[in-house]
Amino acid sequence: MASGTLTVDLDALVQNWQNLGAFGPEAGAVVKADAYGLGVGPVARALAKAGARKFFVATSEEGATLRRALGDGPEVFVFSGHMAGDSDMIADLSLTPMLNSIDQLQRHMEALPKAPFGIQLDTGMNRLGMEPAEWAALGEIAMAKSPALIMSHLSSADEPQSAMNILQLRVFKEMTAGLDVPRSLAATGGTLLGSEYHFDLTRPGIGMYGGAPYTDALPVAYLELPVIQIRDVEAGESVGYNMGYVARQPRRVATLAAGYADGLIRAMSSKAKLFYGQRECALLGRVSMDLITVDITHLTETPASLTLLGRQQSVDTLAAAAGTIGYEILTSLGARYTRRYSGG
Repeated sequence: MASGTLTVDLDALVQNWQNLGAFGPEAGAVVKADAYGLGVGPVARALAKAGARKFFVATSEEGATLRRALGDGPEVFVFSGHMAGDSDMIADLSLTPMLNSIDQLQRHMEALPKAPFGIQLDTGMNRLGMEPAEWAALGEIAMAKSPALIMSHLSSADEPQSAMNILQLRVFKEMTAGLDVPRSLAATGGTLLGSEYHFDLTRPGIGMYGGAPYTDALPVAYLELPVIQIRDVEAGESVGYNMGYVARQPRRVATLAAGYADGLIRAMSSKAKLFYGQRECALLGRVSMDLITVDITHLTETPASLTLLGRQQSVDTLAAAAGTIGYEILTSLGARYTRRYSGG
């Protein structure tokens, strides 16, 4: 087999969701970006089987894919709201757009006056949502239509000591005071900040998939890369594009079938580690489109494959080597991997 194998442990994912859900009164599940790159169909079905009834996606198109996977029943909330041209999709598939502006509120009321919707509020992130003055002018109109959910999003929940968390919490409380509607402020990071941030619904995302800041998360993604060729490199010889690695002494080098087309971003070049069992193997030189080269000089066996993600190395450890975050690692995983799902 000339492609890597990405194994997704659905039982671990469900356990992470349940553990995060135990912090608050109810937990939804964020499955945008193809369930953070791990496959929205299998992931969402496993979560629904475990009891998840509220799911969040980024766009109506993602909502359509999710609805086909789940069927009727679970609520599907769309973070981008009601965009122009989405009315038929929202109505036909029973999606719940999270309206974030006066234009979206007007569009929804005109096109789908009886269809459910939610409201996004901007409490300081300046990304999506109605600002306090806008909400003060529109809140009464929106509340008359009984929104299904009011939410906001924390900008610094992965930094527990950030004053921004306290500020946004205060603003959210002020903007929603006295409203008889379910409220949601916390994603994974906010869930870990404490019960004051939980309100009626939390929205676990990255923590379900084994990522920070949920340090107790079980690993979910396992990535095994096959060795295509092994060669001996003499001292002074180079490996890969632009002589990215030059051997100072004889090396045994394995060429593996994966590259930046598969989500191994170029920033990993000469920095990432792979594993043969528990033994580290250094990535040598540059990541190319389809291939990487790895030092296996110290191995006594000839490996058929090496591990990039698993119990030996989390998405966040790999991300740190590349100067990025676990979100980017997961959502960059390419389509060429053979995907296998265990449990669920």
